[in-house]
Amino acid sequence: MSKLQITYDGSQHCTALQKAQGKTVAIDCPYAGGKEFSPTNLVGAGLASCMLLSMGTLAGRDKLDISDTRVDVELSMTDKPIKRIGAIDLTFNMPRNFSAAERVKLESAAHKCPISHSFHSDIPIFVSFKYPE
Repeated sequence: MSKLQITYDGSQHCTALQKAQGKTVAIDCPYAGGKEFSPTNLVGAGLASCMLLSMGTLAGRDKLDISDTRVDVELSMTDKPIKRIGAIDLTFNMPRNFSAAERVKLESAAHKCPISHSFHSDIPIFVSFKYPE
């Protein structure tokens, strides 16, 4: 289990500390002119990186090079019934082509990410993969 400590620093700014390694992330409120990651950014980053790391586990085992894979993340908000994330769109931009069988394995690994199974069913997660021609 990961232990975090979040401190409110004032002026709509927080600092998250990952205690074991002493790493920090700055977090700002986007509606207060924030220049750092917003809480919503971190939700998207957490989901995308979890999926990439799940793919990385498979890639390492099967000797597939997925380095330089990028994920474009878009989170849309809704205010029904209250303000919250309404949907998450993830586009995986694969740096190289893979065989059909390798694609199935990589994409399946991405969908096994435990974070992707932690969202309420009211929040759709749309995932697409783009491979070079």
